[in-house]
Amino acid sequence: MTSPGPDAGSPPDPAAAVADAHRREWAFVLAATARVAGDIDLAEECVQDAYVAALDAWSRQGVPRNPGAWLTTTARRRAIDALRREATLRGKLRLLAEPELPATGSAPPPAAEPGEDDMIPDDRLRLVFTCCHPALGREAQVALTLRLVCGLTTTEIAQAFLVPEPTMAARVTRAKKKISAARIAYRVPETAELPDRLDAVLTVVHLLYTTGHLAPAGENVVRDDLVERALDLARMLHSLMPDEREVRGLLALLLLTDERRATRADADGRLLLLADQDRSRWDQAAIADGMALVPGALRGGRPGRFALQAAIAALHAEAAGYEATDWRQIVQLYEALLKVWRSPVVALNRAVALAMTEGPAAGLAEIAALEQDGRLAGYRYLPAAKADLLRQLGRREEAAHAYRAALELTENAAEREFLARRITEVSGSAGRSAGR
Repeated sequence: MTSPGPDAGSPPDPAAAVADAHRREWAFVLAATARVAGDIDLAEECVQDAYVAALDAWSRQGVPRNPGAWLTTTARRRAIDALRREATLRGKLRLLAEPELPATGSAPPPAAEPGEDDMIPDDRLRLVFTCCHPALGREAQVALTLRLVCGLTTTEIAQAFLVPEPTMAARVTRAKKKISAARIAYRVPETAELPDRLDAVLTVVHLLYTTGHLAPAGENVVRDDLVERALDLARMLHSLMPDEREVRGLLALLLLTDERRATRADADGRLLLLADQDRSRWDQAAIADGMALVPGALRGGRPGRFALQAAIAALHAEAAGYEATDWRQIVQLYEALLKVWRSPVVALNRAVALAMTEGPAAGLAEIAALEQDGRLAGYRYLPAAKADLLRQLGRREEAAHAYRAALELTENAAEREFLARRITEVSGSAGRSAGR
């Protein structure tokens, strides 16, 4: 039971309201402002200014009923003012350079507004497609979009890419500089341009969901705001491109993963693994919607990475219990997935599934190879998976060591509590000191 909060009638704290609006509204405010500014860099600057202004204004005037609308209006006005100042300056410079010519006006260019032929129905999705510009490298496209549009921190993006934080910060900075140097404007891509940007867009939505599904830090297992944002974008993509197999695959994957969100922690907020979840509480409507999308994602040629992951999620969703899951077919699907997406995380997931069919020793051998590979160094789920297999084999001291290694890499409070409990189980009092 939580402790009582402030009186219901007390006004909201301005600083907390600004922080909450930053988490929930950033993508909406930036996308709406970019459409007026016509320039992502200018839009970001105006949105940042709007949040600073909000802290001062809300402290004096109180938190508005609709913080997102207040921030959007403020940021868009700042963008329009900046465009007017730039137009005025250009006019004055032209007069200085060509004094014999009369001034021709200084109004800014008209703000871009939705037209009847708009292919992308949402400003956030429009900005995702814009940031995934082919002039940037694939990783730069995805990293920049996650940072600007989705509001992820550099730390969270670095963890998603399995690279050090300074490396990711440098990538984002270089991408922004390239956009500025190449004068890449905020522009809705033409219909013919969308397919070339689609894989990067799907990657952005998937990483956004993954970051929310198992929050890298904080008190809770799930960051609902990121999960809901990713689901919204996936649904809009499917509405925009219903015949694209990988779009179907991504939406199916998210639905079939998210259907168990309510069961991933107990009443006290403690993490529950898939084997321990109450399957009777899984969202059957989401399962049905996801299952309906999987066949279309798999048909028509070699399946893509999102379609194959959706097929794996479908096997988990339809199984009566953890032990009853068709683990052999899951291993086969992971092997097919590795052929189209040679990710070490996929290889780790295959190792865990292999342990369910061939025994923990077989899974440990695969994990040992991944440790030698080195690409998962610093990935908290590698030592966690290793520890679990060692625990199953009764190698308690080695398991405790691996659990401690995972604990050192974990910042999420619910995951830390789970790992500390595991340490206690395999090594007694050593776990109590390790979890502090």
